[in-house]
Amino acid sequence: MSIFLKCEEANIICDKNQYKEASFWDSVKLNIHLIYCKFCRQYSARNNRLTKLFKKSTIKTMPSDYKTAMKERLRQEMTK
Repeated sequence: MSIFLKCEEANIICDKNQYKEASFWDSVKLNIHLIYCKFCRQYSARNNRLTKLFKKSTIKTMPSDYKTAMKERLRQEMTK
């Protein structure tokens, strides 16, 4: 087991880490990788900013019964 990651692996672990799904060992490997990889540090920073923006947002989604009704109307219109 190597502590060195490829950038693709680091990005996957970064995404998992964002949602608290990465193991402790994966987090350690990611942090080591971020020390020497400028591009993955930038990726990680953008991920963190995006997560913070989503948490602060007040986006409201359409209720599921409205979605179901809209889908049914679309189906009916498409079969005409």
